[in-house]
Amino acid sequence: MIYNHIQSIANISSTVGAVLHLARIEAEETTAAGANRRSRRFRVSSRLQAITTFALAVAGLAALTGCGNVYRPVVTAINPVGPAAQPQKYAIAISNPGPGLPGLITIVDFSGDTVLINANIGVAPYYFILDASGTTGYTLNGDGTLTSFDVSNQLQTRDVIQTTLLNGAAPNSIFPDVTSTFITEPGRGAVAQLKGAPPALNQELPVAAGYTPVYIAGFSSSPRAYVISQSTGGGNGQVAAIEISSNTISSTIPVGSSPVYGVMTADGKRAFIMNQGDGTVSVINSQTNQLDAVPAPAVNPVPVGTSPVWADLAPTRNELVVVNAGSGDAKGSVSVVNIPLCSASALPGNPNCDVNNPIDANGFGQVLATVPVGVNPRMIAVLQDGSRAYVVNQADSTVSVVNLTTNTVTATIPVPATTHPNFIAVINGTPTGKVYVTSPESDQMTIIRTDTDRVETTIPLQGKGVMVRAQLP
Repeated sequence: MIYNHIQSIANISSTVGAVLHLARIEAEETTAAGANRRSRRFRVSSRLQAITTFALAVAGLAALTGCGNVYRPVVTAINPVGPAAQPQKYAIAISNPGPGLPGLITIVDFSGDTVLINANIGVAPYYFILDASGTTGYTLNGDGTLTSFDVSNQLQTRDVIQTTLLNGAAPNSIFPDVTSTFITEPGRGAVAQLKGAPPALNQELPVAAGYTPVYIAGFSSSPRAYVISQSTGGGNGQVAAIEISSNTISSTIPVGSSPVYGVMTADGKRAFIMNQGDGTVSVINSQTNQLDAVPAPAVNPVPVGTSPVWADLAPTRNELVVVNAGSGDAKGSVSVVNIPLCSASALPGNPNCDVNNPIDANGFGQVLATVPVGVNPRMIAVLQDGSRAYVVNQADSTVSVVNLTTNTVTATIPVPATTHPNFIAVINGTPTGKVYVTSPESDQMTIIRTDTDRVETTIPLQGKGVMVRAQLP
């Protein structure tokens, strides 16, 4: 509040006058007679003393006010500074509402478990993936199209881009790289390379005769990716190396029987191929573009459990976590494989270690543990802190929680709202992360908290669940 200097002096002078007037009235009261005269005189004297003291104080304030400039305090609000904004995290689910109807994108907020946006994609979607940054999604649809879209809480159907693929391609997987999008085409025995926005066919890379492509293992910005192909004659499969710089196939590498899936480390130095037919994992040294020469007593391919179908990496632990489906009517298992490379810290004891082209460290390729889980497990997802892995068990509609420190199952979580689940995604978080589970038989997505390992809620998808991906790990 700012006071006007002149007005303040006038107000103070008026106050002093009023006080002196009151003192005069009090003095006149002393004329009262009788027995009350002495006591009244004492009260008057006391009141006069108090009034006089107050008058002098006010007069002094007036004198100070009249000298020089007066400090005028100004009240200024200071807005509180809160914590830095946290990055938005989304879970993106794809669902199929029914025959002949467009598929649906459902974007769910991590923190609030709320549906932020829905948008339509192609008819009968059956495959979904995000690019490495988590900002762009791609779906393969039963109407022969590829749809791509930016992950945003402002997404609308009009923003979804649709590309028509070649007739007879029957595509079954997508690998989005920095400059190209690669799609396996088993119906044409090739891999399509698409470029631009919207994505358009640039060329087809043929797969060797007698093989059918099923998946592409790679990591964004790695020098090469690997096209995984099964033998049409029932023998061992192979992988074909796509050189990203030239968009050509440089070589083929034999792997095990009926390969179905693969992962590559974030540094692009090793790739791991799940061979469902013989229960092994083939290890490829992607620096030399050959099968890895794992140190004894480990062998390549690495024996794991019956029917390995999926894997995820625990980079903080240097481990590959493989889910083995088993026979389908009995409990499956998880194999924990040690995969450390030599490093700068290993140089004193390992003079052959080249940090630019590292070799396998001691213990690479050894199976550390085999952990029983539920019936017919289909997929596994590892928390990025390396603490736990979550396994979705299709036959008994459960999720197994595997502690990667003790290599034991610490919880088995029923997900009855998501009957016969087959896909899972995880997002780290503090104090809790989230696990998202979908099923091709259910229009509900189940969300599990990682601090309690209990179901928190379910989200309606308005269609049967196809896949769910996490924007940020």
